[in-house]
Amino acid sequence: MQLPFPLAEEPDAFALETGRKLFAGQSEFLKGVVAMSGLPPADRIEVCFAGRSNVGKSSLINALTGTKGIARASNTPGRTQEINFFVQSPELYLVDLPGYGYANAPLSVVEKWQKLLKQYLSGRQTLRRAFVLIDSRHGVKKVDDEIMSLLDSAAVTFQVVMTKADKVKEQDRAKVLDQVRAALAKHPAAYPELVLTSSEKGDGIATLRSIIAHLD
Repeated sequence: MQLPFPLAEEPDAFALETGRKLFAGQSEFLKGVVAMSGLPPADRIEVCFAGRSNVGKSSLINALTGTKGIARASNTPGRTQEINFFVQSPELYLVDLPGYGYANAPLSVVEKWQKLLKQYLSGRQTLRRAFVLIDSRHGVKKVDDEIMSLLDSAAVTFQVVMTKADKVKEQDRAKVLDQVRAALAKHPAAYPELVLTSSEKGDGIATLRSIIAHLD
């Protein structure tokens, strides 16, 4: 019997090469958006990355693009309140959503961010998939569940990417994966496959590139 939300299998050689080629070119920061009016033209597909503060989102984007420092990690969680667009190719935008789960951000800032996020997720026709990053050491938290519910309501397919897999012992990882799978079972927009990654070790990066390269 196959587990619900299995780990993504290693892509075949053709799929790996397609992913490598997509991310072989130079990645460039395009703009930071604070209002819907500032969104770039919807002239290519895009994928977005969401995750709570300190989940390793910037490190993952840097590893994916092979461009050190293109997505800057803030020392103050939740400080960056912009939707950041990166040009990966003439066919693809990578979109970095601000880290959520702010402990110190003013309520007015959080509410403004949430409004912009809802508008973006609900109204961006070229958005093909959201990748929700979950720390392999901690599993799904309440704030993660909230963003998943938002993606459900926006009818945006999301796929969970487990970060920092190298920081967890194998027996502990199995427990976290069980918890993540149970949480995802409640979300109709969840894509039925998990990606296990380590930005530091490079694990799962080629697989994630391949997944993105094969989105229509």
